Amino acid sequence: MENSAQQARPYDMLIHAGQMIGIAGQALRGPSTIAIQDGRISDVYDGYVTRPAVRILDLKTQTVLPGLIDSHVHFSFDPSTQVWSAAIDRPEDVAFFAYANAKKTLDAGFTTVREVGSDGESIHALRDAINKGKVIGPRIFLSGTSLSIIGGHGDMSGLNRKATEALYPYDYTGACTGPVECTMRVREAAKYGADLIKITATGGIMSQQARGLGQHLNDEELQAIVKAAHDLGLKVASHAHGLAGVAASVRAGVDSIEHGTYLDVDTAKAMAQRGTYLVPTLGLVNPQDSAAKNLSPAVLAKMAEARKVSGQNIRLAKKYGVKIAFGTDAGVSQHGLNARQFSLMVEQGPMTGMEALRAATVTAAELLDQSSNIGSIERGKYADIIAVAGNPYDDVSHLERVTTVIKNGEIVRSAALIRN
Repeated sequence: MENSAQQARPYDMLIHAGQMIGIAGQALRGPSTIAIQDGRISDVYDGYVTRPAVRILDLKTQTVLPGLIDSHVHFSFDPSTQVWSAAIDRPEDVAFFAYANAKKTLDAGFTTVREVGSDGESIHALRDAINKGKVIGPRIFLSGTSLSIIGGHGDMSGLNRKATEALYPYDYTGACTGPVECTMRVREAAKYGADLIKITATGGIMSQQARGLGQHLNDEELQAIVKAAHDLGLKVASHAHGLAGVAASVRAGVDSIEHGTYLDVDTAKAMAQRGTYLVPTLGLVNPQDSAAKNLSPAVLAKMAEARKVSGQNIRLAKKYGVKIAFGTDAGVSQHGLNARQFSLMVEQGPMTGMEALRAATVTAAELLDQSSNIGSIERGKYADIIAVAGNPYDDVSHLERVTTVIKNGEIVRSAALIRN
């Protein structure tokens, strides 16, 4: 039954939802109307409300929920990207490539992302163009280039010395040595527009090296980075696989552990006590995938070892009360397929569908300090809204088949009927 709204609010559009998840973690809500004005949610009503001359998006057969948030993406590359690509790619090429990946991500229902490591400033330009409405893409919070030790994960290796110096000069890669220089790198990142700081505290699985996943940045460097970032109001995301680097990052006061592959009980307890978030990334490239042909034997060996403990980080985080924010490492995995991780979280955690969805909405918004703007369907928040055909609480794979995407109150894509 449809009723006219009692108050004469100047809505731009009304959405009629068959059922709605307004706040992930709360019960499914029945037939509802979401009113949008000036890019934000103006009102949420029970039942179906109409207004004369106001557009209605008919999603009565759908489950409507908040736009999703991916806390760990890399738009400037994908699994096919080669280490020597900088020899042929112009910054403009990278910007257009990143835009294409961003559009795939938005179409998949991810209206906000945290971009945690792309070379140069192409992503800065993309973020700013999206914010100004020049191009369509997800809302981006970025770190810029990751901070790392010389020759570590985040710095370039695998090319000869002349090629490395020409394509990836020292001041371009974010490499630093000692507390003073690492502090300088943080301040440089802030100067050039970073929204957060990303560090590589340990070796990386995708590094073209057989040097393991142990701690890279030492304790003094980690502490200096965290202090400099926090003094500037920036959070620190720490890429950390090996246990020593995870534990050192937590002691230093980072805000999130990215990956946390070899997390243990004591460190999980410390994270819970300190409020450190875990951003687990479970979408390792399958050795049978075509993208695996680009990987070195060293990378394949590290991936094989990591697979043996896959999901251990989520299980420990859930058991000891660590806050989990959804993040896929898209770039290492395919862009646009981000929602596949929901099923992995349920299978490997195990997490419930409700918990996995909360990680990609409410908790991810908290990590970004954006809870007042995104992460739920509530009055005053951005009208970032998606729809799926079924109930993701019961089957998270529904999130892999998003039927409608709305960002800032604008319909990005939808097959639903719009009527006045």
